[in-house]
Amino acid sequence: MNAPFTHRLLPYDGADQFLDGALPFLLDGLDAGDRVLAVCGTGQEMLLRDALGPADAGVEFSEPSAWYAHPARTLADCLSEADETARRGRRLRVLGEPAWTARSPMEIAEWQRTEAVINIAFRGTGAALMCPYSATLPAGIVAAARKTHPETVRGGRSLPNPGYLEPWTYCAQCDREPLPPPPADADTLKIDKADLYWLRAYVTEYARQTPLAEEDLQRLLVAVTEAVTNAMRHGEPPIVLRMWTETSGGDPAFVCEVADEGRWAPGTGYGLIPPRPTGTASGSRFGLWAVRLLCSTVQIRTGDGGSVVRLRIALPVPANGE
Repeated sequence: MNAPFTHRLLPYDGADQFLDGALPFLLDGLDAGDRVLAVCGTGQEMLLRDALGPADAGVEFSEPSAWYAHPARTLADCLSEADETARRGRRLRVLGEPAWTARSPMEIAEWQRTEAVINIAFRGTGAALMCPYSATLPAGIVAAARKTHPETVRGGRSLPNPGYLEPWTYCAQCDREPLPPPPADADTLKIDKADLYWLRAYVTEYARQTPLAEEDLQRLLVAVTEAVTNAMRHGEPPIVLRMWTETSGGDPAFVCEVADEGRWAPGTGYGLIPPRPTGTASGSRFGLWAVRLLCSTVQIRTGDGGSVVRLRIALPVPANGE
């Protein structure tokens, strides 16, 4: 299986444009013996099944809400599928329409970042990815897609995308804006020694005063341990842990950040790319990648003022919506 990896944007305005790009992509995969997946809403699925006819039996359909549940986990699962399919001598071909509705600006930014790092993570897999973007989406989402996809499909043809940015350049642009400062009443602890047992007990005591579920607390404890260990190994003292909850708006979260005075080397990936099997290229340290898997969102900033790893785990939305 020597096919090159491709990651293409399919902008469309209406059913005809959607089918003009999506249908040849799927049929080419079926003709080539690829494993073909289509991640799309009910309306698009009905269009595709009708256009494919009997050939639709060769396409695996999935709901976007299930497929696009979490950026890091989706990336890891899809990459694992691509590697496994390649080991079996076939190509993974995915038509995937990201689920953008009902997402907060922070979630949208992380999914857009994932679209960028796909171009590094999937190198060598031979997978073919096509991402439809409807013209009804906010202009900013479509504009970002032109920066994260090397090619754009127009009228059944794939053309180089002049707006495409190298993935790490795109990620650096995402991180230009500083994080909002912690609230004045954030719980603050200066960490002087590597007593991780006591640290986990401290975090547990604070977290149990919040609506954080027990299962989420256990994920948080592992993530905090990894973040503090990373700061101790690669950062500079003082190392400071801060915790607080955000309950305003529709995106309540338990927030925990680990800050130090060190500056990380550029180009390390900051845990954005899954570790690959032995013998393949690796783009990140496993610790930070594990942290991204465990948390709802991970935000990292590093520069002359030091480094911050901010972990967010979603809290239950109150029944009254307040």
